[in-house]
Amino acid sequence: MSRLQRAVEPHDWARGPASAPATLLEYADFECPFCGRAFHELKRLERGLRDRIRFVFRHFPLAQMHPHAMLAAEAAEAAGAQGKFWEMHDTLFTHQNALETPALLAYARELELDVRIFSRDLNERRYQTKVRRDFLEGVRSGVNGTPTMFINGTRWDGPYTAEALLRGMRGDPSMIVEPMTGFPWSGDA
Repeated sequence: MSRLQRAVEPHDWARGPASAPATLLEYADFECPFCGRAFHELKRLERGLRDRIRFVFRHFPLAQMHPHAMLAAEAAEAAGAQGKFWEMHDTLFTHQNALETPALLAYARELELDVRIFSRDLNERRYQTKVRRDFLEGVRSGVNGTPTMFINGTRWDGPYTAEALLRGMRGDPSMIVEPMTGFPWSGDA
């Protein structure tokens, strides 16, 4: 099992409390269909675990296979600069087949971003360095495809279903476990 080479840092995109018993870090590509499937499972996991999980996202655009992945990652960063990273993250995964510049600008308008600044950031490739840093750190951690996930710093090589990820987190004694299932789960509420 490989280990995460760079721990979660304040500039990483994270949601959920830092004190959560489990941290799930995902390296993903917004244009990757496997990441798109994992996205829906991760949403289920987040709804079920609520404040018992911290979810961290890092970019790993496979640009040779997915021609729009790099620009989509930069768009997420540009939205993040305006306080809407997670909204753009969700939008990009929901609309994986429409990641060209006009679509990205439309998403920025829908999210009520300052489209002039957003467009400038994309044109100037302002966040390319940050995206590349995530990618290179992923390579150093053994990432060679997407999605790649780490649970509490250890690479997860199992399936990306919510149930399988829960089983992967089970070894953490601080997790609250439901007696009927044995899983740290509070439902799909």
